[in-house]
Amino acid sequence: MASQDKVPQTETTAEEKPSPIIVQMAIFAAVLFVSSLISPLFPPSFPVPTPVIGLIILYLLLASHIVKLRNVEKFGDFMISLIAFLFVPSGIQLAASLDILKAQGIQIVSVVLIATIVMLVVVAYTTAGMIWIRKHVFHRSVDVKS
Repeated sequence: MASQDKVPQTETTAEEKPSPIIVQMAIFAAVLFVSSLISPLFPPSFPVPTPVIGLIILYLLLASHIVKLRNVEKFGDFMISLIAFLFVPSGIQLAASLDILKAQGIQIVSVVLIATIVMLVVVAYTTAGMIWIRKHVFHRSVDVKS
């Protein structure tokens, strides 16, 4: 009778706790520091901003699982919550430059739309390429894991 009263065993998965916020800040600071060292290596005719290089480095670290998402998620969410606040000066500057928009508005909007489309296509193909490399070169799963 006791064997019929089996209680199903549940798997005990160790919940991985997020890193302390100071560690997350240190990871972002280290990535930004390394990207600031790389940025001057580009020729003056093709300047690449330090934050763009930092985003690429952070993406590569996350994609290769060198840095786990839990190690940067909290601070990343906090930084994303500040985006609207950080764009306020840009909006004020844009409102101060309405005469330029009047004169060259169609050109500016066209360039922004074309650049956005090109960026989306490049990001899509780059991501597809990274997935293909991970799947065919490293023979690893392409499932998304936190």
